[in-house]
Amino acid sequence: MSDMIQIARREVKMGFRNPWAYSFLILFCTFSLSLLLLNSQNLVEGYSGTTGSMLNLILYLLPLMTLFLGSFSLTSEKEDGSWQLLSTYPIGTMSFIVGKYLGLSIVLITIVAFGYGLMGVISGVIGNPLDVMTYLLFLAFSCGLVLLFLTLALFIGSLSRNRWQALTISVTVWFFAVIGWPTLLLSVLGLMPYLWVKPLLVMLTLINPAELVRLFVVIKLGGGSILGPEYYRWVEWVQQPSGSWIFIGICLFWIAFSVLAVYAIWERGRSHG
Repeated sequence: MSDMIQIARREVKMGFRNPWAYSFLILFCTFSLSLLLLNSQNLVEGYSGTTGSMLNLILYLLPLMTLFLGSFSLTSEKEDGSWQLLSTYPIGTMSFIVGKYLGLSIVLITIVAFGYGLMGVISGVIGNPLDVMTYLLFLAFSCGLVLLFLTLALFIGSLSRNRWQALTISVTVWFFAVIGWPTLLLSVLGLMPYLWVKPLLVMLTLINPAELVRLFVVIKLGGGSILGPEYYRWVEWVQQPSGSWIFIGICLFWIAFSVLAVYAIWERGRSHG
């Protein structure tokens, strides 16, 4: 446990010394203020064209930012020889991976919280406060994207030999998970028998963290009717009193499974030298 905390503290220190982190902090603050401008005309509440645009903009930026910072953190350990040094100490691989995850989560969520905090303060100063529930759902949406995509970032960093390889894989994953997902989904489902469509839709949604978090927040904002009949069951369980807890459980399972996969890759590399 102490090893895990030490790794997390080390990662937080390195994260806040990383110029990439401050570049993304400035970018996200600028982005948050642009969202505030979208809200300058009226109160944004529930699901609407404005909140839909805001969700899409967040969906484009945060996963890419998370994939870059997370994957570069692991590949830098390999390139700089830090992992070879750390592996000579009695530090467990799981402690190293979980410590990395916790430290990077703190850095990324701090960036997100600072951006939203700045947006909230300025909106209050100019006399146009955001709807509290919508504001909290956007914050939850952003944190969910960070926590789930960070596990993908660690997976990419584990498989990559250097930063350039991590960059290429990260952009590819981001493109298919965010930009190309609707086209990919329609193409795959169009080739399947009708009875397979709904089960396959559920499976594909569960393996894409961007789509999983987006659907949950859209339904919570009251936009479930725009999703179509295929998502009727999703709307039903999300709107239940226990829907949020079920969603959190799914996310925790997603994170645990991904961390175990990353652990297996690093442990195999450690045992084979």
